[in-house]
Amino acid sequence: MSDTPIGVISCSGEECLGGTLARLATRKVMEELRPGGKVVTLCLPLYIAGGEEERDFAKDYPVIAVDGCSECCAKRATLKYSGEVKDSLVLSDLLGTDTVLSKIVSARDLTDEHYRMVDKVADEICKKFDKIGEEEK
Repeated sequence: MSDTPIGVISCSGEECLGGTLARLATRKVMEELRPGGKVVTLCLPLYIAGGEEERDFAKDYPVIAVDGCSECCAKRATLKYSGEVKDSLVLSDLLGTDTVLSKIVSARDLTDEHYRMVDKVADEICKKFDKIGEEEK
């Protein structure tokens, strides 16, 4: 595995479950599944608002976009402001549109089933992370 940091820019949508799952899964990857500073989370609202540090990171290092729904805001912002994403994950493709558009958005309202979804998304992010790490060697 390479020492190159890999960015993860996740959905910031707060109106549907997909955004909540994307953020929780990204955090789980960063803090539990791939700790050690190799996963760098990028803040989508700051990125869109003109955060040069976020945008420059995405220009210089590989980035995985994790989008809650088919609008793909994280991927589109990266393409617009920094260039290509190395890989992407769209939760509506993985979990189904009805699921990710659910209005359950608060972590305190999540069930065990929702946390299993977080685990599934985190596992998919890890697969992409590991693949990129091997390619960057």
